[in-house]
Amino acid sequence: MDVHLYLSMMPEALIASMLPPEEFGVYYAVGSAKKSRGQAMFFELNPGFRHEYFDVEEGIRRCVPHEDGSPKRSIYISVYRVLEHVSLEALQTLYLVTQDGRSLALQSSSEMPQETSGLHLYQEIAPVHPLVVSTLGPRQFYELIVKNPTSLLSLPAVCFVELRLDQLAQDPERGAVGDLPYSNITHLRQCLVDLRTKIVHTKMVNRVEPASFPYRTIKSGIFVGNQKRLTYFPMPSQNELRTHHYRWWRSANM
Repeated sequence: MDVHLYLSMMPEALIASMLPPEEFGVYYAVGSAKKSRGQAMFFELNPGFRHEYFDVEEGIRRCVPHEDGSPKRSIYISVYRVLEHVSLEALQTLYLVTQDGRSLALQSSSEMPQETSGLHLYQEIAPVHPLVVSTLGPRQFYELIVKNPTSLLSLPAVCFVELRLDQLAQDPERGAVGDLPYSNITHLRQCLVDLRTKIVHTKMVNRVEPASFPYRTIKSGIFVGNQKRLTYFPMPSQNELRTHHYRWWRSANM
């Protein structure tokens, strides 16, 4: 059986597994007593990926079938400072997995999303996961926290997503909330207003926000960046999801 390498973002971990991506998604989201049922996000890595920080060869060596011939589902190679030591060139497909184990595969794009006016809401996913509002677009936000930090706080690498603000992006005080599912909307509104009245580019909404988030709130896609570059995995439009990935879309909206 082939051994796959997966970079999990929820939580951050490097894992070897004999399960192909879709089966691993089911196992990782719903099939383990060690992990509470919930959505998962992981990258499949180039099987040739190696880094001196990880003992990948030993992880692969231990990834052998069980006595009954069933595949080994997971060998954890590392759970600490993983993202910063994984080359972005090794990232292949990104899988967004719903809480009942349905996977949506995303491919990277050479084009970044078009910059839009208004305010932005970012959920950092790894290695830390605060919820942040900002006046900066995704590339500028990445550069602020990784490439050219203006504060003492910086990250060697980051995975984050821009979430929908809809009318709040232009009118945080009076804009309609609509179907946005965020808790404590009053606090979110105030944070957005503060960005317009203070000389800052970002403001923390919640420093201990869970890394998971409703997939339907993704505005454009998932971003992964380190000191070398930023990579973007665009999200299909809602119309495309309903048309071509209906079962996943339905599961994601339950």
